Amino acid sequence: MTHYPETFETSRRLYERACKVMPGGNTRTTVYINPFPIYVTRGEGCRVWDVDGQVFYDCINNFTAMIHGYTQPEMNAAVTDQLALGTAFGAPTLSEIELAELLIERLPAMDQIRFANSGTEGVMMAIKAARAYTNRPKIVKIEGAYHGSYDFAEVSLDSSPSNWGDMPASTAYAKGTPEGVLNDVLVVPFNDVEALKAVFAAHGETIAGVLIDPMPNRAGLIPARKDYLEALVEIAHGAGALVIFDEVISFRLGYSGAQGLWGIRPDLTALGKIIGGGFPVGAVAGRADVMAVFDPSRGKPALPHGGTFTANPVTMRAGLAAMRALTPEAFAHLDALGEFLRNGVNAALEKVGLPGRCVGLGSLFKVHFTSGPITDYRSVYPGPVEKKRLDAFHKGLLNRGVLSASYGLFALSTPMTMEDAGNILQAIEDTLAEIAAAG
Repeated sequence: MTHYPETFETSRRLYERACKVMPGGNTRTTVYINPFPIYVTRGEGCRVWDVDGQVFYDCINNFTAMIHGYTQPEMNAAVTDQLALGTAFGAPTLSEIELAELLIERLPAMDQIRFANSGTEGVMMAIKAARAYTNRPKIVKIEGAYHGSYDFAEVSLDSSPSNWGDMPASTAYAKGTPEGVLNDVLVVPFNDVEALKAVFAAHGETIAGVLIDPMPNRAGLIPARKDYLEALVEIAHGAGALVIFDEVISFRLGYSGAQGLWGIRPDLTALGKIIGGGFPVGAVAGRADVMAVFDPSRGKPALPHGGTFTANPVTMRAGLAAMRALTPEAFAHLDALGEFLRNGVNAALEKVGLPGRCVGLGSLFKVHFTSGPITDYRSVYPGPVEKKRLDAFHKGLLNRGVLSASYGLFALSTPMTMEDAGNILQAIEDTLAEIAAAG
């Protein structure tokens, strides 16, 4: 068993070095750990090694992106072959057509797709497409839901009891957010049909679309109710607005993503993470009439869109290999791993007498240290005690060789076996027992 931070001396030195050239010592807020993050040297299968020679089960997988873990042979071969041909061109390649065809085949509601370089950009272009198609300015989004770093998408990402009000208020995530941004984002609680009706009754003629992740990670990783999603589509379409699914993360829930599991047909879908095979990627897909806002073949499109490394063939080839390896059998394996661990964590919480619950679907789960019903962002908002338990949980797992997200999120990968899952569960059980014993 390791002891964070004492046995991570090389990581500490690297962090001190990084602080001299990068604000806060990093370029990704999400990877920061207090007092310093661990630095990784390599990955193989479902494990990673750090600079101090310690090995971990990787249960975050680059925040859900590495669904096949590391050094997957087909993906490595695809990338190596492409490197010998060139990494990016000022022209299209066959590779983007082939990945587009595969993704459109898996998303029956989507007719066409356009690639980008990150999930943030995929969401951004989906929002802009909805505006261009409807010629309306406002969007509706879920309180607490994370959709990347576009100003409009991050409104009310981390609202708190001090500012959320009876009906969610549009609150800034970053200092300096223009008031106009807040005015054009209407925030609603999750799984609440009446709140949707009220917002559309008041603003329906100005709403371009509703942005929703069917299982929003930062808002609790709580699955949407099917009746809620069906009502959302009906309400939005009744007002002439579009439905935008953010499946940057939830596309890993099944062969046809979350929309396939729920049987919902959104108008636009934002993608990212797993579709790039470990390389930077994003996408927006949608109905042909909506996607026509991007079409440059008849002059300047309603929504111009470009990007120097968009659809670069390295990403496209890696993504194609990754998606081909995500067969129905692979998803069944991931589902079994996730179900085993969710059930095991809930049993462990009950055994040691800690308030809490493990939620999620498929290869994703999240641990909340709360005793009340889990329904939305507010119901899982951590107070001081819950924050201390989350921190102890995260660092206790590090000491037992399990890398997870500091806020309780776990993302599994196809190389994991049931034996691996058993080892991970044992580490979770021991950590929860340690937290309970500490009071």
